[in-house]
Amino acid sequence: MTKPAATVSQNTWAFLRDPMITPTGFREYDARWKFPDEINLPGITALGLGLGTQMRRRGIDPVIAVGNDYRDYSLSIKNALIVGLMQAGIHVKDIGPALSPMAYFSQFHLDVPAVAMVTASHNPNGWTGVKMGFDRPLTHGPDEMGELRDIVLGGEGEPHSGGGYEFVDGVREAYLDDLVGDFKMSRKLRVVCATGNGTASAFAPELFERLGVEVIPSHNTLDYTFPNYNPNPEAMEMLHDMAASVKDSGADFALGFDGDGDRCGVVDDEGEEIFADKMGVIMARDLSKLHPNATFVADVKSTGLFAADPELQKNGVKADYWKTGHSHMKRRVKELGALAGFEKSGHYFLAEPVGRGYDCGMRVAVEICKLMDRNPDMSMSDLRRALPITWSTPTMSPHCADTEKYEVLDRLVQKLVAKHEAGETFAGQPIKEVVTVNGARVILENGSWGLVRASSNTPNLVVVCESATSDDEMRAIFKEIDTVIRTEPSVGEYDQSI
Repeated sequence: MTKPAATVSQNTWAFLRDPMITPTGFREYDARWKFPDEINLPGITALGLGLGTQMRRRGIDPVIAVGNDYRDYSLSIKNALIVGLMQAGIHVKDIGPALSPMAYFSQFHLDVPAVAMVTASHNPNGWTGVKMGFDRPLTHGPDEMGELRDIVLGGEGEPHSGGGYEFVDGVREAYLDDLVGDFKMSRKLRVVCATGNGTASAFAPELFERLGVEVIPSHNTLDYTFPNYNPNPEAMEMLHDMAASVKDSGADFALGFDGDGDRCGVVDDEGEEIFADKMGVIMARDLSKLHPNATFVADVKSTGLFAADPELQKNGVKADYWKTGHSHMKRRVKELGALAGFEKSGHYFLAEPVGRGYDCGMRVAVEICKLMDRNPDMSMSDLRRALPITWSTPTMSPHCADTEKYEVLDRLVQKLVAKHEAGETFAGQPIKEVVTVNGARVILENGSWGLVRASSNTPNLVVVCESATSDDEMRAIFKEIDTVIRTEPSVGEYDQSI
């Protein structure tokens, strides 16, 4: 295989012939590029050849399930990837347009060892990428991604005979059947179903109807131009739109899904956005009654309540805080035999006997409906108010170039650790510890905390803060974190503010 170039001029003979791949697209746990600025179709084919070569080097049965999200260019991306996989001698089972969790489900349903899902996830149009995995329900982490990067960028892809292709119909229907099972709501629920015109539009409304839930539609027509907003249930634009729909309709709550359906966002009956980590605590409370002494994994961006909530403590819950990122979290849940993992971004990893361990926004929606059915006298706002009060920021993302962000983060971590070691206060509180498993989570003596880490998917840092005492303290923690961040001139403005 020819070594891909980092750049090739568009609208040239070479651009249609030679592979072009920007190295920064190989991220910690999936691959993402701007298309066609950072990768061209021959580059995608080289990626497929590299992925197939990786399978063969690892001794994996040469069969893979492949799907694509609902964007106008995703089919051409998938077809280019399939060409490369077939060049490597891989038999491709094409499941058609899909959600990422439908692709993960297909590994189990079709009993195949590998999966590749063409999706830009929640990134805006203009981005593409691939989520891939060999060891179900896991997906590639840093080691696998580093190995794949070296194969592809080093031109080490090896053609092999025996490649094949088949289109497999019926996976969508089997996926929905698996989600619903024999469950039917016993209480009446009216739910705003927000899909932002993305891929989940082809799944979520039907799923709710089959559960016996009355659907209040919100941008449920498939439209890959995303005319209303980019489907991302962590973004305030989508959450505010969901809140307006709840208030206008008098719905019981709203559930919103991202571009590839592996994340779920929640707005309660009073129009209050429940950040995914707090929703995770609500679900953990319910699940830990059914499964006492369960272990739950939370990512470092998540609320401290997983460890501090009295109800979870009463149910014998063990909390484990781990690295942000869907591959890191899936792997940790499996390693610990945890019942579930919760990520502030809206990824939930529900393991046996609830789910299969991969992140699935549709499964989360089903389990939230079951939770409400088990608590017929409670509204979603009742469940929210039952939690201990904390004050937290949204996830904020100041710009920092992919080529610089990890070096910048290393320096920021050193500066924050130095504050702790010097005995400095932070927002008027002593620093209890600085957790550096993924960036720096500065934990204060009263349990409040602030985090800075590097985004694995986009050219940004990530900042989240939570106070156990007040909004003022939460803002003071953010100011402390931001003051340190501003010592790095290459860090730009935030995408949203508090």
